[in-house]
Amino acid sequence: MFKKVFIEESEINNIYAKHILSKIKFEEIIEIDRYEDIWGKVKKPYLQKRENLNLFIAKKKGQLVKEAPSAYGHGSEKHFYYIHAYNCIYECQYCYLQGYFSTPDLVYFTNHEEILDEIKNLSKIPENKGAWFHAGEYSDSLSLSHITNELPLYFDFFRKNPGINLELRTKSVNTTLLLNETPTDNIFISFTLSSEKSGKNFDLKCPSVKARLNAIDKLVKHGYKIGIHFDPIIYQDNFIEQYKEVIKMLSNILPDKHLGYISLGVVRYTKDVYREVEKNYPDSTIVSQDYIKSFDGKVRYNLAMRMWLLNSVKSLCLNSGYSDSKIYLCMEEN
Repeated sequence: MFKKVFIEESEINNIYAKHILSKIKFEEIIEIDRYEDIWGKVKKPYLQKRENLNLFIAKKKGQLVKEAPSAYGHGSEKHFYYIHAYNCIYECQYCYLQGYFSTPDLVYFTNHEEILDEIKNLSKIPENKGAWFHAGEYSDSLSLSHITNELPLYFDFFRKNPGINLELRTKSVNTTLLLNETPTDNIFISFTLSSEKSGKNFDLKCPSVKARLNAIDKLVKHGYKIGIHFDPIIYQDNFIEQYKEVIKMLSNILPDKHLGYISLGVVRYTKDVYREVEKNYPDSTIVSQDYIKSFDGKVRYNLAMRMWLLNSVKSLCLNSGYSDSKIYLCMEEN
């Protein structure tokens, strides 16, 4: 339930806006001219999302699809992410959104046809052959997909354009729409996983790691290609044994032939995000660890610690039968 829903006047008759309004509960609806005039203009504490959230329904203006930084995705092809929403219903202690936006209120954009037009135009550029387009950079791609209802449109588009790839990044177990679709080779559903202990300690309000594994099992049986993000990896006591356990469970349900890729990355923050994490979770073990200012200016473990963590998890994946060529380090030095 949302406290208030703000909707741009231009989007009142949009089919996706109407679907959202038909599926949610709210105390008040307010018509506005532009969401940017209100959303984030007054600082709203991140943890206020525990008490109430407002929803903005709007048209995304400006750049709809952005090129991702190097080491963002698997392979040598170009990687882009499209912007379908801002903010997330989950509360992960390490989430960079708490220091990226000045409010936890959600924004859902409704001009999906325009987003797909931009993807189509980018895909026509020769150097973008085989490009990847990712959803989930600023919001979970599945958690409220039953409300936003845009996924069938994207599935239809990527089926008709097999030369490019779609990745839906998620921690959600909201698979109903996916199970109603026919999988295709260029659409990948990717899940962020960690050890069960890390999931309990840091992934607040998220489905448990076991619940995510159950969702993966359903999707594999339905025929989907699955991506896995062990990212962020956070050091804890008995770290290797904990990851060995979750990777063993994963290998029992996800054979290598259904695996698209495995991404490995450590916890990392910009300075602004790290200050917010310290303020929001002062008693968390996540802020009591040893970090340095790293090669890209972000706060993370030193190089030796990072390589030990990353290579330890990589070895566990290889020992479970996953192909070396499918494993990559995310946002790391070459």
